[in-house]
Amino acid sequence: MELRHLRYFLAVAEELNFRRAAERVGIAQPPLSSQIHDLEAELGVRLFRRVPKGAELTEAGAAFLAEVPSIFERVDQAVRMAQRGGRGEVGHLRVGYTGSTSFNNLVPEALRQFRRTYPEVELTLEELNSLQLLDRLTHQRLDAVFIRPGREPVSGAAVLSLPPESMMIVVPAEHRLAHLYAVEMKDLAGEPLILFSRLLGPALYDEIIAACRRAGFEPIIGQVAPQITSIANLVAVELGVSIVPARMANAAIPGVRFLPIKGDAPVARLALATRSEDRSVITANFVRFVRRAAEKP
Repeated sequence: MELRHLRYFLAVAEELNFRRAAERVGIAQPPLSSQIHDLEAELGVRLFRRVPKGAELTEAGAAFLAEVPSIFERVDQAVRMAQRGGRGEVGHLRVGYTGSTSFNNLVPEALRQFRRTYPEVELTLEELNSLQLLDRLTHQRLDAVFIRPGREPVSGAAVLSLPPESMMIVVPAEHRLAHLYAVEMKDLAGEPLILFSRLLGPALYDEIIAACRRAGFEPIIGQVAPQITSIANLVAVELGVSIVPARMANAAIPGVRFLPIKGDAPVARLALATRSEDRSVITANFVRFVRRAAEKP
């Protein structure tokens, strides 16, 4: 049974006249009659009785007519859903991010605008370190990830470089440097440096260590933070000082001061990675929103 058989049946059932039904569907009357006969043969029942002024539904035809319109409604709904799916308006998007990238205004802005534009796309978020995010991306457990990239290419991923963030020095509120407007990297020589484990973010960790060495000193690694977002809290209890992405100053944690860095300073690189072979329209739409957010002043 094909949809055209149902359309022909519906035309005859509504017109109750084979000639008018044939004109309505745009074919000659004999082929229409033949198609109805084929449909009746497939169903094993008569759908119409010929009468002097045209045709009338049999009991089987009336029962069939009660169901046929809903079939077309479901087909139309399927067509609309297919078209919406083709535009990326429905489906699922899984986004990962590191703790520090969540402080960058670009990340929530892109997510917010995407969510407003495509409210019926199921959006799930996951916070992990960069290595874990890339592993989940590779194994198709995430679709797009905000990472702190290193200088080496990311295998199997399309990487969109985003504007890097400046970094700031964070010290206890009563620290000898706390009263200054800005400091240089060399001012941290001899201070215990609170950092996250290199396993959590090797690119950002190496950037900080390299900046210390360029300033002429080997950093003294003190307390290791379980995650970058907890560093300022450890600084607040005077376990040491640290260097963090500047946007983390927005957290307004009491007991610390965030100080701009003068001169040669480390930067926190930011990128969005997706799978190279990903052809999803939903993912492409999200990348477009990230690009748009990155272009905002």
